[in-house]
Amino acid sequence: MTTQKPTFNTADTVARVRGYLEGLQARITSALEDIEGPQSQGGARFRSDAWRRESGSALQGDGITRILEGGRVFERAGCGFSHVSGPRLPPSATQHRPELAGAPFEAMGVSLVFHPRNPYVPTVHMNVRMIAAGTGAAGTGAAGQAGQGPICWFGGGMDLTPYYGFDEDAVHFHRACRDALAPFGEGLYPRFKTWCDEYFYLKHRNEQRGVGGIFFDDFAELGFEQSLAMTQSVGDAFLGAYLPIVQRRMHMDHGEREREFQLYRRGRYVEFNLVWDRGTHFGLQSGGRTESILLSMPPLAAWSYQREPQPGSPEALLTERFLQRRDWI
Repeated sequence: MTTQKPTFNTADTVARVRGYLEGLQARITSALEDIEGPQSQGGARFRSDAWRRESGSALQGDGITRILEGGRVFERAGCGFSHVSGPRLPPSATQHRPELAGAPFEAMGVSLVFHPRNPYVPTVHMNVRMIAAGTGAAGTGAAGQAGQGPICWFGGGMDLTPYYGFDEDAVHFHRACRDALAPFGEGLYPRFKTWCDEYFYLKHRNEQRGVGGIFFDDFAELGFEQSLAMTQSVGDAFLGAYLPIVQRRMHMDHGEREREFQLYRRGRYVEFNLVWDRGTHFGLQSGGRTESILLSMPPLAAWSYQREPQPGSPEALLTERFLQRRDWI
């Protein structure tokens, strides 16, 4: 398939995409507060931290970081919106587009990672974003020379990282991912599922991060409007993919053994985000806001030297069955 290079060239388009992303952030954080329950019963609320990078700095723009900590259900949950521009794309964004090295850019997106308190509830990540680069991109998204706007593309996806695996949870999550992509082409889910398996892989451990989901990047082949619609469909599918799993597992009994294993496996999550994740690298290389970039970090994590689970245990089953590339549907 020939990849199209869609452009956007009006402030209205920027406002439309931004409005969707801000609304998505609000919907997701509101749903999590509903699951947390009343504050009188230990339910936590998101703290909203609005920020702005003024002109004169290497990176300009603004965003809202929403963070929930110490909740009844979620030990830490971060959901950030950002809209930034800069004079040149960082290396992590031009890995597959060398012709845009050094080009001005504009990027906006919503990114979240939720770390539950109960070890039987999986950690989840979701991200949807749009990046524009080239003439006219930095600062406004306005038209470039000869009426041409910047080249733009989309990225995102969602993936699930359990500590104790359940087949029905993995199947439900993958079905929701498949259904979100189905209106845009039957080949997208298997393609993006494979992409997710390959991306969320700890090369230094020879180990998958979790049971996967979908992942896509540098995506523009459906044209601007359809590529945007597909990205929105992924964002809209998130709550239906994840919240039923939370509701099934959040009241399961657990003890110190399960808690210790959860913290140990969280260490793997930290390793991936700091060593391999392109989103983290993009933010740090472009001079982004460190607190917002690292909102994905768990509040507590642990490492053990050459730890081996007992054969036949639920902990061993995680590696043997769930941290494997497989067709969950």
